Amino acid sequence: MAGTPTLKALMPDWDHPAPYIAAVCPRAADIDGLNHTNNAVYVQWCEQAAWAHSHALGLSLDDYRRLDRAMAIRSAAYEYLLPTFEGETLSLGTWLSSGDGKLSMRRNFQLIRDSDGATVMRGHWELVCIELQSGKPKRLPPEFVTAYLP
Repeated sequence: MAGTPTLKALMPDWDHPAPYIAAVCPRAADIDGLNHTNNAVYVQWCEQAAWAHSHALGLSLDDYRRLDRAMAIRSAAYEYLLPTFEGETLSLGTWLSSGDGKLSMRRNFQLIRDSDGATVMRGHWELVCIELQSGKPKRLPPEFVTAYLP
């Protein structure tokens, strides 16, 4: 039938075949003076999705403390492609791509508007493994390699 979207057209076009997906929705408090979602809100959503993904992979903040290791953000980049507005339903995908397998890795993000499948934001973090007590870079512990690296 003409004008009817196909199932493929309704499915998000993720940059990764199987991202961890978190549902997000801008609230009134998330809207800035330009009447769209403030960019800082996207950063907060990315942090929340990253922790949720880490938990889903079996590593929590308690595990980080027990191992005296953490993945710290060395650098972050976000590309804001389209605005979002209060009440829109969005899906935030995140996934890890291996770095050197010893000290570093990359966490990727893609935010998709559910109503039309449009990508509204992409981002990534360059992560480095650190020792919590000293803050110095340290090799990934075996638990991190098993959980985080494909």
